[in-house]
Amino acid sequence: MKIFRLSLCFVVLSAAAASAAGTSGDNQVVNVYSHRHYDADRALFEDFEAQTGIRVNVVQAKADELIERMRAEGQASPADILMTADAGRLVRAEDLGLLRPVKTTLLTESVPSHLRDPEGYWYGLTKRARVIVWDTDRLESPGIETYADLASSDMDGRVLIRSSSNIYNISLLASIVEARGREEAQRWAEGVVSNMARDPQGNDRDQMKALVAGLGDYAVVNTYYVGLLIDSDDPAEAEVGRRIGILFPDQGNGGAHINVSGAGVAAHAPNPENAVRLLEFLTSAEAQGVFAEQNYEYPVNPAVEASGLIASWGGFEESTINLRALGDNADEAIRIFDEAGWR
Repeated sequence: MKIFRLSLCFVVLSAAAASAAGTSGDNQVVNVYSHRHYDADRALFEDFEAQTGIRVNVVQAKADELIERMRAEGQASPADILMTADAGRLVRAEDLGLLRPVKTTLLTESVPSHLRDPEGYWYGLTKRARVIVWDTDRLESPGIETYADLASSDMDGRVLIRSSSNIYNISLLASIVEARGREEAQRWAEGVVSNMARDPQGNDRDQMKALVAGLGDYAVVNTYYVGLLIDSDDPAEAEVGRRIGILFPDQGNGGAHINVSGAGVAAHAPNPENAVRLLEFLTSAEAQGVFAEQNYEYPVNPAVEASGLIASWGGFEESTINLRALGDNADEAIRIFDEAGWR
């Protein structure tokens, strides 16, 4: 498969144009509302077009903007598929009635049960682990093993982490609520707040840059962003990446927290059969191999192994909590953050 062909045109459609694309009588089209912006996705959409003759139209925007757009468009929405990062967002779209349930043998065989909605409203496409990192030039080994260690009394002023409004942190705390209960989640959030090296600011890459600058000893980040730094064209960023050590927490104790980029078929999809075909293609071993090779993400399909840089970090035990819980517990997680004073 040719995975670097990028001639596919990503079309940002006006509402009227998008509606026309979905209802023109051309059944050889699938309209994708996507938060993702990667070369791997473009290459895969082009290969899907070549194999099926189904044209892929893509509307790109931030995840919340796409969800709100689908709400506003209602039954007239031309969207066939919603693709976004974080299961919590997919659950929100499901709860708003923006997705429809789909189950096929190929999808259920390709995506493990904890990485998809139990009723088939959405399916994981790629995985990322939320890990603890440290500066290997300053610390020979991490000296900790679990997320809970970040809340211990000897960690005062040592923890770097993003704000409570960040969806990745909301989902991490939601998973702790699911696995350990509200009281333990509350204690963890309060402990991390008391141990923060600074007020939360910046993205995951900024936490690692602050770590290497000596502002703290540990940071919480998604593995995807470690890969971006290591392979950055910016020498300063690549140097930060070189110094990062990765700890997969909670091994033997429930496993490291994972999340997905995923997709679901839109509730009012004008081309639902084409949407299902695209979902099946993206979860196939063929497509999952492209995700694994190009994008610092773990494949969801168990038949495909991690590759390249992320394979060099070694295998790990992952949490098998069904990711539906990340959305179900999101509001509770936000309340806990507020009560703990995590800003």
